Amino acid sequence: MSEEVQAQQQRPPERAKRLPRAVRERQILDAAVQVFSQYGYHSASMDEISEVAGVSKPMIYTYLGAKEDLFGACIRREATRLLEAVQGGIQPDVPPDMQLWHGLRSFYRFVADYRESWIVLHRQALAVGGSFAEEITAMRGRAIELVAALVVSAGSRKGLAEQVEKSGEGLAAALVGAAESLADWWLDHPDVTDGVLASWLMNLVWLGFNDLVEGEVWKPRDG
Repeated sequence: MSEEVQAQQQRPPERAKRLPRAVRERQILDAAVQVFSQYGYHSASMDEISEVAGVSKPMIYTYLGAKEDLFGACIRREATRLLEAVQGGIQPDVPPDMQLWHGLRSFYRFVADYRESWIVLHRQALAVGGSFAEEITAMRGRAIELVAALVVSAGSRKGLAEQVEKSGEGLAAALVGAAESLADWWLDHPDVTDGVLASWLMNLVWLGFNDLVEGEVWKPRDG
């Protein structure tokens, strides 16, 4: 055996490179979202998450806690990313209909780019219920506030603040629910583009929103 080979064998093994905590947590959360979206909360195993993340289970427990804590962290991160994507897509210097259009496109683009995230948020978290469903309810509430503010702002510029304030939040809730349902349908029909999807929803809801901010309200006819 050569002296060079002997030296290599006697050299102590190199320690694995330490990653910054934020990088390691992101690595674990990315793996967890992938596994939870595929198997659901109850069937997903920490062993599988550990394997996908390329880290040990003790490291997962140290950084993000047990399975319940990890799932909650996934929900909070993906919900924050979703809302930031929608907010970032809204352009305040364009007319209200275009603000809504850009917001919807940003929403559906997020669902397209982060399909696993949406599955965890809309399907898995709601199926588990409890505090996880409460997280989704809070996310939905923030989305409703965004849309309601847009409608009320548009109506206020038309001098119809009182009218739109009465119904703006309820209609915003209806729009958010419709957007979520359409996104869920889209998971099984990925051939439709995000632009087409946003156009469908705009054609469904904006005519009503626009009539509202213009002061035109539908009423049932007598008889």
